[in-house]
Amino acid sequence: MPKPANPTPDFFGYADLLSDAERAELATIRDYLENEIKPLFDASWERAEFPFAAIEKVAKLHLAGYAYPEYGDGRHRGPLFSGFLNLELNRVDPSLGVFSGVHTGLAMGSIHGGGSKEQRDRWLPDMAAMRKIGAFALTEPEGGSDVAGGMRTTARREGDTWVLDGAKRWIGNGTFADLVVVWARDTADGQVKGFVVEKGTPGLTATKIEGKIALRTVQNADITLDGVRVPEADRLQRIGGFRDTAAILARTRGGVAWQALAVAVRAYELARAYAVEREQFGRPIGAFQLIQDLLVKMLGNITAMFGMVVRLGQLSATGRDTAEQAALAKAFTTTRMRECVAWARELFGGNGIVLDYGIAKFFADAEAVYSFEGTREMNTLIVGKSITGHSAFV
Repeated sequence: MPKPANPTPDFFGYADLLSDAERAELATIRDYLENEIKPLFDASWERAEFPFAAIEKVAKLHLAGYAYPEYGDGRHRGPLFSGFLNLELNRVDPSLGVFSGVHTGLAMGSIHGGGSKEQRDRWLPDMAAMRKIGAFALTEPEGGSDVAGGMRTTARREGDTWVLDGAKRWIGNGTFADLVVVWARDTADGQVKGFVVEKGTPGLTATKIEGKIALRTVQNADITLDGVRVPEADRLQRIGGFRDTAAILARTRGGVAWQALAVAVRAYELARAYAVEREQFGRPIGAFQLIQDLLVKMLGNITAMFGMVVRLGQLSATGRDTAEQAALAKAFTTTRMRECVAWARELFGGNGIVLDYGIAKFFADAEAVYSFEGTREMNTLIVGKSITGHSAFV
């Protein structure tokens, strides 16, 4: 008798490192996301629309407060749980993961890490409850990887007011965010500073980027700042320069590694299910050697990715993680993810290029995950400097 199939992509049981209570909580979240949230996002991808009805539903899970217990339910959950939670969000839809990551990781993370206590208390309770949604405006039309030294958006102080001028691009949640964290270079001292700009502020304009082939549900925006006046009270008081901004990005970069794992996991799950159901030549295609080879290569990548992100989570829990480790995790996992989605799409044959079977969306979305939060090349150079002592940045 053949052994029962083992369909789990967590082949080495990394989830066993969580407590029973954590696994039970994640199972409840998974069921809710699959039944209540996934249908809304599935219906929105082709139309390139955001399912705003999902915000109230997601808010019921109190996910935005998990990383900030003093503004959430008061219960501390460690980085490993947060990583597996990230996996669950992105297994449902990477656009959901981006919406959550921008709001919770980048926008709330900027305020939590860079704001004064008064600013944290003023903004984070509403953001944790998702009564107000955040965006993070760093990337510029003419500056991506070089934004640290080449930021063109400026901030000029006039008394107790700052005047912001410039442009930002690829700003997730940008078309509808209530609070936009804008990064700009101070014309007086040349340092990058952070500002929280409220929706509707005169001079702030957000225009949806059209024609995307990936993460179509995410509402990326081109943002222009034309004489936007922001009070000193809305400047993030603990941001002293781009080094502080980079520290926020380093924390969220590890989250993108989990997102890449999630995309690969979903691709594998879809491919495996299709392989055992789809019949050719009178038998399931999963019985053929070449199909099994594709699945095993995917599973090998996923297992290696699990090992890296889980260890990064363990290091983060004890404060021993580094920006270079996050960079390596992002570069490695997104590269392996790209292989996995390509193999999965290959397994589906012609059915892999239509949305009906699910894999086409993840195949397309993987391209965006591969590029944002630092390209593979830039993250490689961060690690390269760490291991050689020499910077290859131009």
